[in-house]
Amino acid sequence: MRKLTHDELLARSVPPEEAGLRERTPVAGMLDNIRSLYNVGSMFRTSDGAFIRRLYLCGYTPAPPRSEIAKTSLGATESVPWSHHRDPLQAVAHARGEGMRICVLEHTTNSVPVFTLTKEVFPVCLVVGNELTGVSRAVIDAADLAVEIPMYGVKQSLNAAVAYGVALFELMRILKSPT
Repeated sequence: MRKLTHDELLARSVPPEEAGLRERTPVAGMLDNIRSLYNVGSMFRTSDGAFIRRLYLCGYTPAPPRSEIAKTSLGATESVPWSHHRDPLQAVAHARGEGMRICVLEHTTNSVPVFTLTKEVFPVCLVVGNELTGVSRAVIDAADLAVEIPMYGVKQSLNAAVAYGVALFELMRILKSPT
């Protein structure tokens, strides 16, 4: 075993000039009032890694160009299609218009572990909420389903960007699984 070189890693990735021509995964992300610019940048980078269709920035979620977002996104603000919506329900309507189910990543009375989802959930828009208050009530009310990441320690939640990454790549595992 050896570490791959930068050139070997580049050979595995989608060339930037082809990104607009390739079919993206049937997943969108929605950031509902995320306050940390660094979390937003990290979520852009994670979104690029999953080659999602779109990232909706909602409410007071900061939007590019911002140096703090650029620092953690490593250029993903250029490779991930995104839009900003003051009202998150406009983004919900747009995602629904694209045929997507709205899935909030939130502890609710009806949430199920993200690991229990099946391919029938696609296409899907994964919503992550504010670092302190979570997904807004209006978006929860508009959602088709709620998922959570089971927690086994003292704390009952992860950092918003980390939780987004865990849930998004669980969706990718489900999407890419042979069954």
